[in-house]
Amino acid sequence: MTVTVPLWLALLAGALALWAVLDRLLMPTARWFVRSRADKVLNEVGRRLKIHIRPFQRVRRQALIDRLIFDDKVQQAAQAFADARGMPREVALDQVQRYAREIVPAFNAYVYFRIGYWLAKRISQSLYRVRIGATDEAGLNAIPPDATVVFVMNHRSNMDYIVASYLAAERAALSYAVGEWARVWGLQQLIRAMGAYFVRRNSKDELYRRVLERYIAMATEAGVTQAVYPEGGLTRDGFMREPRFGVLDYMLRGFHTQGERDLVFVPLGLNYDRVLEDRTQLHSADANARPAGGLKAAGRTLAFAAHQAWLMLRNRWYRLGYACVNFGTPVSVRAWSAARGVDFDHLPKAARQAEVAALGRHLMDEVGRLIPVLPVPLVALVLQRAPGPLSVLDIKARAGDLVRLLEAGGARLYLPRGDWDYAIDAGLRMLRLRRLVDESSGLYRVREGEGPLVGYYANSIGHLVPQAAA
Repeated sequence: MTVTVPLWLALLAGALALWAVLDRLLMPTARWFVRSRADKVLNEVGRRLKIHIRPFQRVRRQALIDRLIFDDKVQQAAQAFADARGMPREVALDQVQRYAREIVPAFNAYVYFRIGYWLAKRISQSLYRVRIGATDEAGLNAIPPDATVVFVMNHRSNMDYIVASYLAAERAALSYAVGEWARVWGLQQLIRAMGAYFVRRNSKDELYRRVLERYIAMATEAGVTQAVYPEGGLTRDGFMREPRFGVLDYMLRGFHTQGERDLVFVPLGLNYDRVLEDRTQLHSADANARPAGGLKAAGRTLAFAAHQAWLMLRNRWYRLGYACVNFGTPVSVRAWSAARGVDFDHLPKAARQAEVAALGRHLMDEVGRLIPVLPVPLVALVLQRAPGPLSVLDIKARAGDLVRLLEAGGARLYLPRGDWDYAIDAGLRMLRLRRLVDESSGLYRVREGEGPLVGYYANSIGHLVPQAAA
């Protein structure tokens, strides 16, 4: 007896059978293989990391999502959200579930240390001469091993994520708050596996903010090492942006004065001789400029890449100068609270906001003082303040005066090769290669129309010059 079935039904049955094989036989094997590789990496890196991977980071993602959804404060927020809008509680809980899935990362040690670290190192070193400048080793080594450590840094470029992760990899695996720009298929899976969580920067949704708050507080209470940019976005003119302390407040909600863990903030300052997004950020700061469309932005990126490739083929390509990071003195919240006589757990709302802002301003002041003085920003500041064209000797003389002022003000200067003559030559060469500076008869001046871009680099260290000399 012959049974004839339609082709589509046969294909459907075959697809279902294949899926069953994958789900029941191959997927468990694949998951076991991935977990075993991750465990092997964890055992290896655990011997060298100053700050160990926390058990919270090894919990399955679905378990963390469930824990976040059924958190008492999240449940209360969902009920209040539903009541305020006259909707069924189940609808609000569905929204909570979507937010939790969006926020919670899926940390994988193998991806972080074998793929992410390798990529960060290769990309950083291929683009920049990456350096660690000043470091308070004694302070960093004195951090209790069970403390929650948070690196607080300025935000100049999207390369900050890559450079900081690479340079901090000997100490810890950093968990970042990443904006919605990275929520594209493929990239977001990699970022989640690196332990980062996604944040809607300007969301006014009270329910979303409560879910985000509770995740950050849970991670902080569990000791997860994090990195945060209080400025919220990239600098648009070179100056540090006015910080916002919402995420710091969320972290402090995971700290308890009498709890088992201290919360320690580590200020970190970054700077670059060249920021990949410099012109884009200046353009976005111009209220009269037309917003660049996606195609135009992609075209500029491709043109930049093609130009760099052309320079490589002609053996005229230089890396984009120096990228430098300075690590500052850790700030213990337990010690800060004791010195000021405050208990964040029991402060009224207004007093709490004031204390969070005071701590945040202190941290950002420290970050500002840690921003490295590099060759391009130094030469840019000299040329920006020059009354007219300068010779190389004049530039070096004025740079020497500026260096003395910066050192007197406690600035952290990175001196390539221990030679200021070389540093000034390197900074001037970078500006000339970018056609930001013109030379005529041995005299140098900022090219017409490029003042804002030269100022962008000068502004990165302008706040370090003592006010009397500004």
